[in-house]
Amino acid sequence: MHKSRPLLLVEDDQVDARAVKRALDDLNMADSVVHLPNGEEALAYLRSGVNERPCLILLDLNMPRMNGIEFLREVKNDPSLRRIPIVVLTTSREDRDVLGTFEHSVAGYMVKPIDYPKFVQTIQAIAEYWSLSVLPAGV
Repeated sequence: MHKSRPLLLVEDDQVDARAVKRALDDLNMADSVVHLPNGEEALAYLRSGVNERPCLILLDLNMPRMNGIEFLREVKNDPSLRRIPIVVLTTSREDRDVLGTFEHSVAGYMVKPIDYPKFVQTIQAIAEYWSLSVLPAGV
């Protein structure tokens, strides 16, 4: 990951959030993770003007108050936020969810494995890709 910038985890399930943080810890990549429980709070965080812009957003879809698709719609329609890469990390395998997220220009769609070693492999793949990825200036 881009070590100087935080990763924003938007996830309502505390167990899943802990699993992501633990996997990043196990991979020595958990320098800075900001966890928020829904899209509404994540959007407020991004628009606050005082918080550091994340290098990547990991986004669950099924959340209260503002779900992942609603969050994507808002972020991708905001010129100041639309370039932040977003990877969906969810339990949904529904075609409508996959298609709906790619219609909002997600960088990737990952299904959360139930098995922890496979979960770590998924997080590692995401982390390794983003540690090598070049982001445009200002993102």
